[in-house]
Amino acid sequence: MAFDFDGYAETSEAVRWSDLDFDLFDDMPLDPDTLRSVRYMCDVEYHTTCFVRELLVTPSHREDAPAAFMTMWNREEFWHGEALAAVLQKHGIHVDYDEIKAKRAGLGWKLALGPAKQSLVANMVGSDFIAVHMAWGAANELSATAGYRRMAAMQDHPVLSPLLERIAKQETRHVAFYSTQARERLEDNPRAQKIVQLALGKLWKPVGSGMMDDAEVKHVMSYLFRGQSDEVDKLDKRVQKLPGLGELTIFRNAFARLGID
Repeated sequence: MAFDFDGYAETSEAVRWSDLDFDLFDDMPLDPDTLRSVRYMCDVEYHTTCFVRELLVTPSHREDAPAAFMTMWNREEFWHGEALAAVLQKHGIHVDYDEIKAKRAGLGWKLALGPAKQSLVANMVGSDFIAVHMAWGAANELSATAGYRRMAAMQDHPVLSPLLERIAKQETRHVAFYSTQARERLEDNPRAQKIVQLALGKLWKPVGSGMMDDAEVKHVMSYLFRGQSDEVDKLDKRVQKLPGLGELTIFRNAFARLGID
């Protein structure tokens, strides 16, 4: 089934949380490991503009559907960050967008050269780069959705859990867009399939890698996915459904490199 972009654009909105009683956190505060994971997720969501900045110098921005989607996606991810920041604020942890921007600025030349390197590689690959972008995006959003739902189930908290489920529901629409686009660009395109196999198989890491310390990535992924091998396999199977990617096990391999089983 084709992704209904018009319907998505018309219903794109900030994740709703004003109806949730955040004062319940006073009597039912989150434990340190959960707060650490919420902070990680908040930082990842707020960093979305960094990804968009890099993608604007690739072939993706020249096609209507990916370019239009990135606008909606950018807004929704930012709103996710705001909602998670509100949870942290109730626990005395202050996070705002200016802090995230300062963190990105601290990357110096690494950040400044990021779009240039992305542009060079993307334009060497050509239009098949969009297949990489879409498949990579599908993998990222699959893992984000699984992480939110896993934490919601672990906590069973009257405020945090419904908020995370609402965020996850929006993330599933992101998964649908990326997967639909990836499938269209991989179908009957052996060259694109080989490029995506190489890119995901060699380079994919859990969302947050590169912007967070390796120790932080390992801590959060362990907290969410240790002992969840069946769930990890389900994520790999979703990627394997894309044309030509039937042999990839990017989630199992990435977690194994982190020492998570």
